[in-house]
Amino acid sequence: MAFEGPVDDRLAIHELVAAYADAVTCNDAQAWSALWAEDGVWELSAIPGMEHVVGRDAIVKAWRAAMDSLPPMVATSMLGAVTINGDTATGRAYPREFIIWPDGKTRTDTGRYDDTYVKREGRWLFLSRTYTSLHSA
Repeated sequence: MAFEGPVDDRLAIHELVAAYADAVTCNDAQAWSALWAEDGVWELSAIPGMEHVVGRDAIVKAWRAAMDSLPPMVATSMLGAVTINGDTATGRAYPREFIIWPDGKTRTDTGRYDDTYVKREGRWLFLSRTYTSLHSA
């Protein structure tokens, strides 16, 4: 898988992945929620209770609880691959989060999302995101 499909769709998915990281950095639940399909699935196997979260409302509730337990962070994400097939697509994204804890200690988490995207009403949304941790320091 590389970058396959119409350029406009590929660009829109790049922007979707970037908007996700921006909403995390800004801790903006409304913007973050708008990126998900109503029937989305979010899987974070390393976090108890978040192994398989179904539905945008449940996903946002889980995200809000996670964000409330963390100090502010800077999140970035790079799209590594995407293949468009009509109104669906698959891809990989590599997020990195830099966190400064109140005691001054820092942590950087790097991972991979295996994504499924869906185009609804002309907008690309996350249909599923499955996270794998690659490195934490």
